[in-house]
Amino acid sequence: MASAAEQLAANMSWSAFGKAKELKARILYALGLLILYRLGTHIPMPGIDPVKLAEFIEQLQGGIGGLAIVFTGGALSRMAIFSLGIMPYISSSIIMQLLVTMVPSLEQLKKEGGEQGRRKINQYTRYGTLLLATVQSYGVAVGLEGQGLALEPGMFFRASAVITLVGGTMLLMWLGEQITQRGIGNGISLIIYAGIVAEFPAQLAQFFELGRTGQLSPGLLIALLVGGIAVIATIVFVERAQRRILVQYPRRQVGNKMYGGDSSHLPLKINTSGVIPMIFASSLLLMPATVASFSAAGGPEWVTTVTALLGRGQPLFLALYSGLIVFFAFFYTAIMFDPQDVANNLKKQGGFVPGIRPGARTAEYLDYVLTRLTVVGSLYLVGIALIPELLTSRLSVPILFGGTSLLIIVSVTMDTVSQVQSHLLAHQYANLIEKSKLRGKGKRK
Repeated sequence: MASAAEQLAANMSWSAFGKAKELKARILYALGLLILYRLGTHIPMPGIDPVKLAEFIEQLQGGIGGLAIVFTGGALSRMAIFSLGIMPYISSSIIMQLLVTMVPSLEQLKKEGGEQGRRKINQYTRYGTLLLATVQSYGVAVGLEGQGLALEPGMFFRASAVITLVGGTMLLMWLGEQITQRGIGNGISLIIYAGIVAEFPAQLAQFFELGRTGQLSPGLLIALLVGGIAVIATIVFVERAQRRILVQYPRRQVGNKMYGGDSSHLPLKINTSGVIPMIFASSLLLMPATVASFSAAGGPEWVTTVTALLGRGQPLFLALYSGLIVFFAFFYTAIMFDPQDVANNLKKQGGFVPGIRPGARTAEYLDYVLTRLTVVGSLYLVGIALIPELLTSRLSVPILFGGTSLLIIVSVTMDTVSQVQSHLLAHQYANLIEKSKLRGKGKRK
């Protein structure tokens, strides 16, 4: 089966793209908001000592704080207004999705509320984002004071820091929603994507500088580049891989004509949850560990211990990271694909899986297949996430991007290309329908 990129190359021409005015407007709108986001990552918070901040960030990059810097697009290293990034919104989404599965009233609101119910749940998610961002920003403000980075410590500095950071997070949340609605692609994913890609040139230059100065041998340099390409190829292969379940539709007679008798496939992806488990796992580990890093010096002994245990490459960090990825892979797959609903829909349409009785037995079979696919998919995600961490911590090999960053880059690129493809095909179909209508009018005349 051809990928979205291959279909786009086959169907798209520059003339077709040039005529798709709505698509161009959406792309330009999304690019404009992403540029606004990148500008915000360079606007510093008020009241910070830049010299001490640079020294502190250099120490922070060695641990999990380095991962936080990547996910905030470098805003944390400059202590910019977007230093919290979009992670409070993601954490709030995790909590809300958990509550929807556990609270009957919220579950009913999601299933029966329709568009209004979805908006209500989104509103609750925004309230949760505001609360989490306020708590996290206050923790960061106290940590900045504890590290001696505040020029004038006190309640005024804390208040200004909280207002600045919370405002930055809420603005990012709004930007992400606007990109999703009026732009192209998923806005939240594109914001994370833009932050990661923006750091790529600097990290690539640093990587080759290590080779130029002799800190990396030419053989190791080539091996790392080939390994990175192999990881990207693996991600593309697995993200496109599907387990196709044959669905048969019986033939039926209506009058003198026979209908049906066709067959189709129900595609189940190996990694149904996509990049979401790695983003969720990272977001749950990042902010507590980052706040702990800010308050480690001069703080309680247990804070220092937690900071050390959650350092990148440490056994506790690797175990928690792996466990959270596996948990969210199964959790998000259960949200995205309900075997019972799919089985009921097939039964209503008269479809069945050959050899499997329609209804409950079909749901059991789909759950059986999906569970085993999710096991493979979760192990794949764990491998992609941990291999760069182990290379960096155990072998002291510098890695340009972690597995999470690579998966985000590849997945978001494929998803965005797929959406561009869909918009182009819709535009082409609209043109064909319009031309056929004009021809019909011409024949009547």
